[in-house]
Amino acid sequence: MQFSGSIFSTRVHGLKFMTELTYRSAGVDLELYEQAMQKLPRLMQRTFTPGVMELPGGFAGLFRLNGVKPWKDPVLVSGTDGVGTKIKVAIQAQKFDTIGIDLVGMCVNDVLCLGAMPLFFLDYIAMGKDNPALLEQLVSGVSDGCQQAKSALLGGETAIMPDLYASGDFDMAGFSVGVVERDELVDGRTRIQSGDVLIGISSSGFHSNGYSLIRKVVFEHAGLTFADHVAELNCTVAEALLRPTRIYAGTIAAAIEAAGNANIHGIAHITGGGIADNFERILPKHIHASIHRDAWKPPQLFDWLQRLGTIAEKEMFSVFNMGIGMIVCVPPDVADRVLVACSTTECPAFRLGEIRSQDAADPTVTVA
Repeated sequence: MQFSGSIFSTRVHGLKFMTELTYRSAGVDLELYEQAMQKLPRLMQRTFTPGVMELPGGFAGLFRLNGVKPWKDPVLVSGTDGVGTKIKVAIQAQKFDTIGIDLVGMCVNDVLCLGAMPLFFLDYIAMGKDNPALLEQLVSGVSDGCQQAKSALLGGETAIMPDLYASGDFDMAGFSVGVVERDELVDGRTRIQSGDVLIGISSSGFHSNGYSLIRKVVFEHAGLTFADHVAELNCTVAEALLRPTRIYAGTIAAAIEAAGNANIHGIAHITGGGIADNFERILPKHIHASIHRDAWKPPQLFDWLQRLGTIAEKEMFSVFNMGIGMIVCVPPDVADRVLVACSTTECPAFRLGEIRSQDAADPTVTVA
């Protein structure tokens, strides 16, 4: 008998049977994959903005810049990122509805640092096995994040790779595109000057950085479980570790509206490496930034982790945002307006410090 395609044989009680290989036998179920794909369009459509040109079944997404507003000399601003080993926490806790928000936040917050308006977002999700329910939760989080960022979820890719990921494992990456007028680019290095004031905007927690250390401290060193209640935080371990990254699109827009674009001299997203390393990235030569440690009190979440792992304060400030998710640099005459614009009752902003000139060419930052 003839068989089409590749075949393998098995022997049962001395009889040899020929079985045709399929994609499903290799670990990819196309019917299940299609079932998963059918759940995604509504999660995308709820994020669509006027610039989106719908193209059902297309191989790529379409976006009209002039669908947003007329531009004179637009510059596209792009950023890509993932969420690191925070994914491992989501997998172990079996809670998947917020990790997509983290993904959007890590990408969009970088784009905001150039003064750009987020336009659209793409995601990439790799899984070891088709899982429509899991995929829907992950993309639902991405969709929620895009709504917070006022950014359209324009498309994405789901890859099923059983030889690379174990069943239940997954990874995510994101890609954000924004736009800004060329003469309104906020790059820090051409605007920041002596006398400027630093405004710190609150984070929502660890965001998506330092989770290799967090997991080691919480689970290996302290022996806690996800279900354990942390009295001082009034939540479980899972809730503490999976607080989604704050997305600053609305806050930065409010700061620009309050001060005017020309008065936003620099914006820094505080991620891995902490406050000093990230803010130094946008400083021009011969500039020193003094950040006063007593200007704000890090949230209890950071105190809890530090005590739990007996982590040195220097290490904490080198790894975590310590309660400051973004820093905006402005002239002193607009500092109070920006402080008010960036503050809410739950998430206040702080006057962190100031900029001064220095003889040394390389920019420096002190947190003391």
